[in-house]
Amino acid sequence: MPTYNKLVRDRIPEIIRATGRQCRTAILNEEDYRKELLTKLREESREYFAAQSPEESLEELADLLEVIRALAAVHGATWEQLETLCEKKTEARGGFQDRLFLIDVDD
Repeated sequence: MPTYNKLVRDRIPEIIRATGRQCRTAILNEEDYRKELLTKLREESREYFAAQSPEESLEELADLLEVIRALAAVHGATWEQLETLCEKKTEARGGFQDRLFLIDVDD
């Protein structure tokens, strides 16, 4: 029996049971949940960098967004509030569309 000991998406136990298998789960307290979200963020980031195709990359980006959405909630913000903050930063500092690479700055 494989042991995972990791944060999973909400429907994973349901999906496992639909295959006729059983699983054990626990509900994390707030502090453990936050820690496991950070672990999941690192995991999904590694998976993104290991992706071998544009399709795999997009799948991993979707996973990263879901983790980021959960982390925003942990920090007391909604997805909309996070998007608003992102828009404000883009307005003030720009985005990354111009592909600018800063080499150095004269003192």
